[in-house]
Amino acid sequence: MRIAPARVKDVAGVVLLEREIVEAPHWAEAEYVAIVDAVEGSLRRCLLVAWQDEAMMGFAVGKVIGAEAELESVAVRSSARRGGVGLALCAAVVDWAWAQGAEGMDLEVRASSAGAIGLYRRLGFQDAGRRRGYYSDPQEDAVLMRLEQG
Repeated sequence: MRIAPARVKDVAGVVLLEREIVEAPHWAEAEYVAIVDAVEGSLRRCLLVAWQDEAMMGFAVGKVIGAEAELESVAVRSSARRGGVGLALCAAVVDWAWAQGAEGMDLEVRASSAGAIGLYRRLGFQDAGRRRGYYSDPQEDAVLMRLEQG
């Protein structure tokens, strides 16, 4: 498996994969293109893609504003789950954020996503709070998690 920054030609595959995953946030294709085409500024974002041979196995989106980062989205093809793809993608986004000067990273995850919460804890994320009724379809709380550099 290899992880690489997405290129514009990868965006259609990212959108197709995202649509296969019900719990993934569904963004417009133009938003992914904007991440890939972004110029340096106060808001920096990355879109990383995991490949197995020529097949897209997953992707992750991160952003950095000043010293703060956020893991915005992680999506892994169902056939590749529990195989280390999500862990590798998240670790790559964390490494990218630290290289951008971030000192901490936040994320939010559905309270029922025990597998994802366990993955984030393996990376060192700690529980930081809860947003009641944050998600819809179905309505559910968000668990807030934070990782400090170091």
